[in-house]
This record gives sequence, C-alpha cells and structure tokens, in this order.
Amino acid sequence: MSKKARPRVYNRAGKQVQVQDKSWYAVQAEGEATERVIEVFVYGEIGTWGITANQFVQDLRAMDDGTSPVVVAFNSIGGDLFDGLAIHNALSRLGERCTGRVDALAASAASVAVCGAHRVVIASNAMLMIHNPWTYAAGDAEDFRKVADVLDQTMEAIIAAYKAKAPDVDEVELRRLVAAETWLTASEAVALGLADEVGEGVKVKACLGQGSALQRYQNAPAELLAQLEEPLESEPEPEPVEPPAVLPVSDSARLALMITQCCTEAGISNLVEPLLRSTKLESEAIVQAGLARAKAVNDLCIAARLPEFSAEYVAAGLDAAAVRARLFDKIVGSGKGFEIDNSLPIDTDKPGKVLAQLPNPSSIWTARRQAAAGSRKGA
Repeated sequence: MSKKARPRVYNRAGKQVQVQDKSWYAVQAEGEATERVIEVFVYGEIGTWGITANQFVQDLRAMDDGTSPVVVAFNSIGGDLFDGLAIHNALSRLGERCTGRVDALAASAASVAVCGAHRVVIASNAMLMIHNPWTYAAGDAEDFRKVADVLDQTMEAIIAAYKAKAPDVDEVELRRLVAAETWLTASEAVALGLADEVGEGVKVKACLGQGSALQRYQNAPAELLAQLEEPLESEPEPEPVEPPAVLPVSDSARLALMITQCCTEAGISNLVEPLLRSTKLESEAIVQAGLARAKAVNDLCIAARLPEFSAEYVAAGLDAAAVRARLFDKIVGSGKGFEIDNSLPIDTDKPGKVLAQLPNPSSIWTARRQAAAGSRKGA
C-alpha cells in the first residue's frame, strides 16, 4: 500500500497552512521509496510576493533523494526574472528526471523557469507567454541609461534560457516573438520547441488570485481576462462519517474566521494578524471597516512599490489619507527617486543651505536714495 507524505504548503505570510486543492504552492512526494514521485506546484507569482527561488530550492532539496522523478507544475503569471532564472537552473541540474508541466499558464518568468526542465508537457488548453523584460526606475538621465543597459543584458539571459530548451529555434524569429509579447498555445509552444508534448487538458482556473497582475500585460487573451469576472466555484463539503458535535462558537472566533476568509479571498493573507490586532474583534462593524481599510492600504502600498509596509500600517490602524502621507514621505526621502522642483525654498530648510530671497522693493528704494544723496554731497 502506497504512502503519501504530507505536503508542505505556505501562504503569502510564510506560514504553513492546511493543504487544499487551490493552494498556491506545494511540495509533496507520493509512493514508496522505490517508486516515489516528487511533485512541486507553483500556482502563484514567482519572487517576493510568491515563491522565491531560495524557498523553492530549499524545499525541493529537503524532499529530493537524488533519484526520484521530479514533476514541477506551473500555473503562474510570472514575476521576478532572476528568481525565474534561478529556478530554471535548479530544474536543469536535475537532468532527465525532471519534467515541467504547464497546467494552465506559464507566463513571463514562469515560462523561463519551466524551460529549465528536461521535458516540458503543456496541457492542451494551457498557454505559454514570452515577452521582453521590463522594470520601473527613478533617477537622473544617467540612471535611466544604466537601467536600459541592464534590460538589454537580461534580454540576452532570457533568450539563452529559451535556446537552452529549443537549440534549433530560429533566433531572429524568437526575438521577434519575445518583443511582441506572444501568447503561445500548446501546439505553438511545441512547434517552437519550448515544450515537448501536448498533454491532456485539465480544468484549472488560470491565474487564480492574480487577476490584477494579469491585466498589466498588453496582449493578454480575452478568455483569460474573462475568467477574472467569474465567481470562484464553491467546493462541496465532504459528508462527515459521523455527525459532528455542535460546539458553541464565540463571537470573537466568528469575527476572526471572517477576517481570515475575507483576507484569503482578497489575496491579502499577510494582513490577517495585523487586522486581528487593530480591530481587537470588538464588533462586526469594526471588523468590516477594518477589512475595507486593509484592502485600501494594501492597494496604496503596492501602487507605491512599498508593499512591505502594508502590514505595519494596517496594524497601526492608519486610514488611507495617513498612509498616502507616509508613503509620500518615504518615496521622497528615500533618495531613490527625483523631483524637479522650481518652487521657492521655505523657511524650514536645513541650516547652512543658501536660500533664494525675494526682492524687497523698500530696501532697494532706500539704497538708491542714499546713493543719490551721497553723490550730491560729493558734488
């Protein structure tokens, strides 16, 4: 009788959670030692807001025995390119025992990562997306020139990753497809050489919980975007073998469960604990207001490219206006951006700075009269 090891699953806050079908990241091994298969599910963003290359490699290393087949399944909009390249290289080092599987979507950095597998199987209804590297930057003209040079270099890394999987691909055509942000069907990915086999289609909601990120792409297929409007399917609850004992549920427990469920649905599980602290579970109205505030704060922090502060601001109970002010101060004072400011200096400038002064008509008139009087005396 085969034994199934308990998968290890992590939420966005880095905490281990109960395994569910819609888990965004899992590593598991199935079967006896002589026929076990290690499966890795990357169902989410790659990088800081999802699965980092470091976590991926460490989890895989803890499960890998050096001989068992490894299957890595992707359903990801991509993310950080360098994490994607690191995962690509980690899969490549596994050699022939590694199979990459595209269950719904492998876009951007995820397409780079899956191409590190010795064999790539893409579901008949799945897609692979390739595009130019892009980033955001701030600074002077020289800073932007350096960023452009880095993007050119990372483009070469992307091309090298794809050509490692498809050595016979026409490079000119490959570069054209990458520059055009191309969404490849399963058959097109096989024809190009980025996949080896078209597998059986599976019903997987592409980009579950990643809809807002998917919309940033220019050529995202309409059928994928349409899924963002579909309500999540509710799963039937299993019938209990024995009638469960009815236990009293306190109001605090009910409100805590409300916070956990709403945060999970909104993709802000990292804000569960800060919300518990800030609302103190005083009442349902306070919890509802806290949830609305947390979503707004999270959106502001992401827009400012400072998502690491969202938990701190939610725990402090700050409203949107206060968060905007703090984020503005951090952006302006970080030294990472620049401003063109032609306004007059204010009196609160630091001592030692030369301040521009407005002309004083009275002092100018007095000086001219004194000069005129002196010239008459001399005459």
